[in-house]
Amino acid sequence: MIRKAKIADLDVIREVFEDAKKIMRKDGNLHQWNDGYPQDEVLINDIEKDQLYVIEEDEICACFVIQQGEDPTYKVIDGRWISNDPYVTIHRIAKRSGSRIFDKMFEYVKKTYKHIRIDTYQDNKIMRFLLKEHGFAYCGIIYLSDGDPRMAYEYTEL
Repeated sequence: MIRKAKIADLDVIREVFEDAKKIMRKDGNLHQWNDGYPQDEVLINDIEKDQLYVIEEDEICACFVIQQGEDPTYKVIDGRWISNDPYVTIHRIAKRSGSRIFDKMFEYVKKTYKHIRIDTYQDNKIMRFLLKEHGFAYCGIIYLSDGDPRMAYEYTEL
């Protein structure tokens, strides 16, 4: 089941992110989501904006954000977007070890949205593989507000 997250889910969501970080470190992604990211303020803001979702399989096993509207970090890209039509952005995908949730998350998002953008850290080989496997096209490099580069991808049925 996929549903919007609630403040009451916050403790479990934190655990999901810690599990996701362990998976990334084991796979060689040593630098993404360091320094306590995402902080509680980020998660609470996502919940209050109704953009943080959880996936439950007996218990919460994953979470992700669907951000509607333009993402300011996507305005400038070293590369080229496929389409300039309105889009949603998927952010902060996290899962517990042993969960296979990308298919479920992607099917859920694309039922409603036909134009999706996402970015990932260069060392996140798992995410890069999943994006390619699900038909996302690599579009170039975007830069976060702190200047960190991210690989940008786009999926569109428009």
